[in-house]
Amino acid sequence: MIGRGTLLLMAALLPLSLQAAERVTLRTGFVVNCNHHAQVDGHMRLYLSTGEDNYIQIAPDEIANVEIVPYSPAATDIANGASTVPSSAISDKKLSQADLNEMLARAGREHNLDVDLLASLVKAESGGNPRARSQAGAQGLMQLMPQTAGDLGVHDSYKPDQNVRGGSTYLDSLLVRYHDNLALALAAYNAGAAAVDKYHGIPPYHETKVYVARVIHEFNRRVLARDAQVKAATTQTSAMQK
Repeated sequence: MIGRGTLLLMAALLPLSLQAAERVTLRTGFVVNCNHHAQVDGHMRLYLSTGEDNYIQIAPDEIANVEIVPYSPAATDIANGASTVPSSAISDKKLSQADLNEMLARAGREHNLDVDLLASLVKAESGGNPRARSQAGAQGLMQLMPQTAGDLGVHDSYKPDQNVRGGSTYLDSLLVRYHDNLALALAAYNAGAAAVDKYHGIPPYHETKVYVARVIHEFNRRVLARDAQVKAATTQTSAMQK
């Protein structure tokens, strides 16, 4: 589905891996989960996978502490430090990828939002974990703060359908507020509209900058993959008709 946001793609900046073996705490208090790190040309690179291609580059003096952590399939997301709540807090059966895809597709149709944009936001916010909860108290797939959820009519943020509906409505409202400027809408989703308005742009928060870059990178990746699939299918169909 092509919706608002598709024409707002930016260059790929910061890819993501869920397989973190180190927890790097920055002096700002921001936590980055990475596979390994190394100093290269005076900069510190936090590698997000086992290879050398995917990394975040920062100044060495930005790092406060590095600790080794065991790999967890439910690794917390880089931007929000999301954790999980006890299973007793969730009464729903395990959310399948097919169910999530349908929820995102429905929300995309309702708000004319690209489904890959919504999927990219869910991945950045919670990694697709409906039980995710950030240190700040944000909850569920799209990490809604309790007050925001209440304003959006979401009664239980740990209910995937309610959370997706609320998060999509919120993102839609931010895109309207910032005239379809995707970067500003994402920055407001992460740091709050007040911060974006205060700085007349993306706030100078490392966490927010990384978050915006991660979502846009993932959105780019999904759209390019989607376009490649369409092109391959078209080529195959044309070849069969000859």
